[in-house]
Amino acid sequence: MNILLVEDELKVADFIRKGLKEQLYDVTVAYDGLTGERLALENDYDVVVMDVILPQRNGLEVCKELRRLKPELPVLLLTALGTMQDKMAGFDCGADDYLVKPFHFEELIARLRVLTRRKTLIAPGTIYRVADLEVDGYKKKVTRNKKEIQLTAKEFALLEVLVIHKNRVLSRTKIAEMVWGIDFNRGTNLIDVYINYLRSKIDKGFEQQLIHTVIGMGYTLKEP
Repeated sequence: MNILLVEDELKVADFIRKGLKEQLYDVTVAYDGLTGERLALENDYDVVVMDVILPQRNGLEVCKELRRLKPELPVLLLTALGTMQDKMAGFDCGADDYLVKPFHFEELIARLRVLTRRKTLIAPGTIYRVADLEVDGYKKKVTRNKKEIQLTAKEFALLEVLVIHKNRVLSRTKIAEMVWGIDFNRGTNLIDVYINYLRSKIDKGFEQQLIHTVIGMGYTLKEP
């Protein structure tokens, strides 16, 4: 695994770099947002691990730019900002995962493995269709009735999971594991919030509703 670490605290960066090296990962370190953004755009990395509070350009701004120019590149935000509002801001900027400091290093490794597995979930060129909905997992493009729909990275990841498992009821726990990674705080309503975001973009204004709630069980994307 080839990892870009963007972290301005030297001791923290050195600790993470050494830990990743022990796992036999290749690690490049950037100490400010601008350098991290440049390296991410110029090189091929499997995943970016990035702090939010960075000199020159903060992690949220970098994440937005990476999502625009390299939508397939997974980004994990690793930060001390741990409120629900902070997490929502990170996901809205395009982060694929969010881990709060202090953290257990084993959890960071597990989350990185989840992200890289998710990256290869859909084969290049595969387009999934459900009714008049099309999801291109390679181009990260979604259309319904031939009209393009703009989704955030996390909204796309959620839709991707629902489409791949169409007609199957997925519990909130399962969705949390597949979209947000392991040890997700299941006491929050974040999944319900993102389902509502997705419904407002995918189903609103269409006669056929594709995303359904199964009371007491979870959610499903059902083919009419």
